[in-house]
Amino acid sequence: MLNKFLAFFKKKSSEKPVVPRKSSKPPQRKKIEATRIGELGEHKINIQLDQLPKDCKYLSDLLISNPKSRSGYSQVDHLVISPYGLFVIETKNYNGEIKGGRNDTHWSVSNRFKMYNPLRQNYGHMKALESHLEEYGTLRYISVISFTMRCRFSIDPELRKIHSDELIVYDVELSEFINRKLNRLKAENPTANVTKESVQTIYEKVRRLNITDLNSRAEHIEKVKKST
Repeated sequence: MLNKFLAFFKKKSSEKPVVPRKSSKPPQRKKIEATRIGELGEHKINIQLDQLPKDCKYLSDLLISNPKSRSGYSQVDHLVISPYGLFVIETKNYNGEIKGGRNDTHWSVSNRFKMYNPLRQNYGHMKALESHLEEYGTLRYISVISFTMRCRFSIDPELRKIHSDELIVYDVELSEFINRKLNRLKAENPTANVTKESVQTIYEKVRRLNITDLNSRAEHIEKVKKST
């Protein structure tokens, strides 16, 4: 009996353990939906804008009427209202080398595809806002185009200099550039162009102008897709 038990034990110990075979395919990463990427990008911008001086107010994701636009609307990603001017911010979520000049109709992304000059696009947004804010007189508008850090710039160097009213920045330096621009504007004109009360009333008016109706927003997006 003992010999049979030892023989059985020897047989079991000599058997090789079964090791599960590893798949030759690498594990697939879950893709993040474009809408989620957009939400994350907007969140990063809002964190930057929260760092601005207390006498500034901002609004995000605005849709306002614009009869001169193909869609009948202008979509403003972010608007900062300060005592020295309005910063109109257009955000871009590209990956690669951004090439373009102030007067070019189109810019390129890594020489693979073209996009409409974002400065021209933002100019349309500023004119739409201007048409709704005529009662406040001559307001100074500063155009800011924000790109992610996944980009690198091959653009007109003037667009990175703080004296310009057209600025190309990375999203992580947005608050820095706006603060630097505000300091320059204060040095040029120590007396604020916009009173504290006007900052608040402009904020309230633009907030009321914002179109939140989902059908109108979907219509705008559809018309923009067809025109590109």
